[in-house]
Amino acid sequence: MIHNLELPVLSLADWRESRNTLHQYAKLAGQLRAAFMPRQKHWGHITLHAAASGLTTTPMPVDGKTLELLLDCTSHRFAMSTSHGEKCELPLEKQSIASVRGGVLEALRGMGIEPEFDGSTFSDQALAAYDGRSVERYWRAVAWIDSVFKCFKGELRGNTGPVHVFPHHFDLSVNWFSGRLVPGVDPADEESSEEQMNFGFLSGDDAIPEAYFYVTAYPTPKDLTDAPLPDGAYWHHEGFTGAIMPYDTIRAAGNPELMLLNYLRTVQQAGAQRM
Repeated sequence: MIHNLELPVLSLADWRESRNTLHQYAKLAGQLRAAFMPRQKHWGHITLHAAASGLTTTPMPVDGKTLELLLDCTSHRFAMSTSHGEKCELPLEKQSIASVRGGVLEALRGMGIEPEFDGSTFSDQALAAYDGRSVERYWRAVAWIDSVFKCFKGELRGNTGPVHVFPHHFDLSVNWFSGRLVPGVDPADEESSEEQMNFGFLSGDDAIPEAYFYVTAYPTPKDLTDAPLPDGAYWHHEGFTGAIMPYDTIRAAGNPELMLLNYLRTVQQAGAQRM
């Protein structure tokens, strides 16, 4: 990992509308992934993954071939390709949400692919805000965070989920599972029966308006918030209970990777001891 990198500024006020547009494109890619991917635990069939230049659906099985969709955050294209050599790219800048949805579906039909999904939420025909430089700054941050999360994931004993992006909330996250079931919950309930912790990154939301890292535990141990946190982090209680580390605090650190890993490790150990 590179220790002396300069992480980009991610002030949400400067790119909120562009972020919201990118979020809509991610939701579109996620709904298409859900239409093609076999169902996976913990909603893994709807998530996106970090590629070299953006967010990918990963290859998906479609009628004897594979299809991959890529939100390219460097060339600002919605790219589609198949294992049969079919390719198509659509611009993300100076478009409406509806035109991107229509262009993607038309391109897929040209490849002989007819997804079954409800695209009614992508019907806005107004020109969508999309600032390429802001998207590139976001992507540089996410690409680095993805690498650090994968390093952290590799350290953990026990079962972990993939590092991936959930389109509905637009957070990059990874889960760790304690291996124990939650008392009183039906073991057949795969979404709620396993003790787990979630480690994630958000570019800002209604709860916290600036970019931040979070750690939550399910179920939340009663004394979890008594655990000391590294400098710069704090416990959040409104809307959800979890540890928060502002992105700007990590960005300003002399060694951002070490500071982020220390935060993730500290909260994980505190949660594991109390669950």
